[in-house]
Amino acid sequence: MNFFDDLKLNWKNYFRINRNRNFFISTLIFVSLILFFFTNFLQFVENREGFSFRDPILVLFNPIDLTWLIFAMIYSGLIFALISLFKSPRILSTALLTYGIMVLIRIISMYSLPLNPPETMIALEDPFVEFFGGGKTLTKDLFFSGHTATSFIFYLTSVNKKIKMLFLILTVIMGLSVLLMHVHYTVDVVAAPLASFASYRISKKIIKKFEKID
Repeated sequence: MNFFDDLKLNWKNYFRINRNRNFFISTLIFVSLILFFFTNFLQFVENREGFSFRDPILVLFNPIDLTWLIFAMIYSGLIFALISLFKSPRILSTALLTYGIMVLIRIISMYSLPLNPPETMIALEDPFVEFFGGGKTLTKDLFFSGHTATSFIFYLTSVNKKIKMLFLILTVIMGLSVLLMHVHYTVDVVAAPLASFASYRISKKIIKKFEKID
């Protein structure tokens, strides 16, 4: 049996159970709704006035433009993660739910803490983020770092030890890169893995309760 036969069998066995099928569809709907709302929310955040503060870490160095490095890391990591997670529909469902919850927490966090970007920031021009932001470069989607949080979700949901280590390293480099560009405050980057871990724990509890449904 080759890779594609295994893949087909895994998905067939998973969807054979109605509970699994309902959970996967519900997760896709949840994530889609969250991202749809997030699109409009980002425009609201960008037009809202916030506050800035002196970051004791950022003042130690001048910003460096690492746009293409960050772009390459996040999207190559995303493609690699989806390929590896796609082998197991159950793990993929967990990752999607975790991501959706993380975005929800990020919405609440950004709404509660209106920030202006560091004055020395180099704007990170990300076409995917700009798509959700209405076609303009976003600068106020700050607390917490979405790039760092997403990378850490890949780490949390990966099963293979080597792949987990790869995504842990990616998370560290991602966090350092957005700091080197002064795109985020230090607290944005530090809080990101914590938010991802909380999202992961919440998703596991939801899945556990869902599995008890007959």
